[in-house]
Amino acid sequence: MADKTLPFDREQIEQIAADYPTPFHLYDEAGIRARMRELRAAFAWNEGFRQCFAVKATPNPHIMQLLREEGSDADCSSLAELVLCDRIGLRGESVMFTSNNTSAQELRKAYELGAVINLDSPIYLDKLPEATGGPMPDSISFRFNPGPEKQGNVIIGDPAQAKFGCTRPQILEGYRKAAAMGVKRFGLHTMVVSNERSVESLLETARMLFELSVLIKQETGVRIESINLGGGIGVAYHPDDQELDIAAFADGVRELYEQILGPADLTPTNILMENGRAITGPFGYLVTRVINVKETYKKYIGCDANMANLMRPGMYGAYHHISVLGADSSAPTETVDVVGALCENNDKFAIDRQLPEAKEGDLLIIHDAGAHGHSMGFQYNGRLRSAELLLQTDGTVRQIRRAETLDDYFATVEFPAAVEVGA
Repeated sequence: MADKTLPFDREQIEQIAADYPTPFHLYDEAGIRARMRELRAAFAWNEGFRQCFAVKATPNPHIMQLLREEGSDADCSSLAELVLCDRIGLRGESVMFTSNNTSAQELRKAYELGAVINLDSPIYLDKLPEATGGPMPDSISFRFNPGPEKQGNVIIGDPAQAKFGCTRPQILEGYRKAAAMGVKRFGLHTMVVSNERSVESLLETARMLFELSVLIKQETGVRIESINLGGGIGVAYHPDDQELDIAAFADGVRELYEQILGPADLTPTNILMENGRAITGPFGYLVTRVINVKETYKKYIGCDANMANLMRPGMYGAYHHISVLGADSSAPTETVDVVGALCENNDKFAIDRQLPEAKEGDLLIIHDAGAHGHSMGFQYNGRLRSAELLLQTDGTVRQIRRAETLDDYFATVEFPAAVEVGA
């Protein structure tokens, strides 16, 4: 099995772990910037191309700011994410708001920011005037759910069972109604695959949206000016996985764009994407220290991180590669479960994983934890959220989120007055 590389050496990470107690998430700034540049270069043929970083993947203002410096916009799905954009000065059509089961408060904030509101259903057309205080947004988008027309992948599942988006008849009626209500500019969006590394699968989504754009124009007279292909570009989590060829994917989108939209007089059309995982995922590491080694019917490597620091393995059975710092990963010597301390048996980073021997005090590096890692954290058992650190391009490390304390955990609790037992 191939091994994964690290952007730091043993001496550097030992020093970082001495300065910042484990566990912590460490992000590689150089890798994140390079990935963003790669994506933008691949789609440079489309003058209006925009990458809207899916804030939910890594909702940290420092990460968002460095992405902004590389030309990234933002895709939000909640009030907090909108506020995060607002606080770093990201507003207007640089913000896409794609939500579901949306509250009036969220619609109002998105409107105040001037964000492009991507509606999950035509029902929100009647709710928008109340949320905005009267006027309709100048520009809106609709999210399409193809239902049985297209099969999603293992993460998204069957679109017909998904709570997201509009049916084909609903989306056509939505554009008619929005135009009648005074909306002038229109976008189209879908998200039917996630963590996808097949160029062909991602191109199926582009074809579907391009053909739907032609139908919308024919049926409603509405011209779609922006087509959001969603995110979905996957990560090679396993060392033997093949990464998606981003350049080949972009070339395929261009070919479909010219074949389908060109003859329908729908060019130029802006191509948008909302990748999160592909931008930060491979460039984040959960660093944790072994605190116990236990043997019963199996051997357990107990570390000071737990499922609250990285939910994906326990929630999805997802694979995350693990390196024992300083060990030869090409020569595993034992089969172990790598576990945390939660009172849940799925609190495992790896099950029956072949690893070099790991002893108490050793550092483990859990790879590809830069997206949907810290952001999916929780506080079951009173376990505290870890720090986030940025490995900067000059080799220095900056803390971009401190670790939580017990005072943070109890900050929202109103404790009753202490009562002496037996008094």
